[in-house]
Parts: sequence; structure tokens; C-alpha cells
Amino acid sequence: SLLSIEDGGFIVMATAGDPRLGGEEFDNQLVNYFRQEFEKRHRKDLTTSHRSMQRLRSACERAKRTLSSSNQAHIEIDSLFD
Repeated sequence: SLLSIEDGGFIVMATAGDPRLGGEEFDNQLVNYFRQEFEKRHRKDLTTSHRSMQRLRSACERAKRTLSSSNQAHIEIDSLFD
């Protein structure tokens, strides 16, 4: 994005790319990827547990924030699915 900053405010001059890729859509993609990986490895459906899905979503959101300033992020969740 190209911004103009004047008098303590800013004006968006131009944007490029897909604006959805950095927000909730990216979170959803991460959650779906890791949910599918968990299901392949453990043959258990995380969607049956609201708590498990919430813990996975929170971990994915933390990873996304880490990726905004780093090249890699690790996701580790103890007792994801009981």
C-alpha cells in the first residue's frame, strides 16, 4: 500500500495484490491445512471439538503474527485433542 501522511492523518493512495490474504482468510487457510494434517496423521476429526478448533485457530493466529516479522514460525499445541 502507498500512503500519504499529512497533518497527523493518512490517505491511502494505492494498493496492490489481494487484500484478503493477510487477514482472516490466511488464518482460515492455516487452520484448514493443520486440521487436515492432524486428521491424516491421527485419524481424528478436530471439528468435533470446539475447544480443539479454538486452540488451533489461536495458534495459527500467533504464527501469522510471527511470520509478519520472521521467515518461519512453529506451531506446537499440547493436548490439542483429548
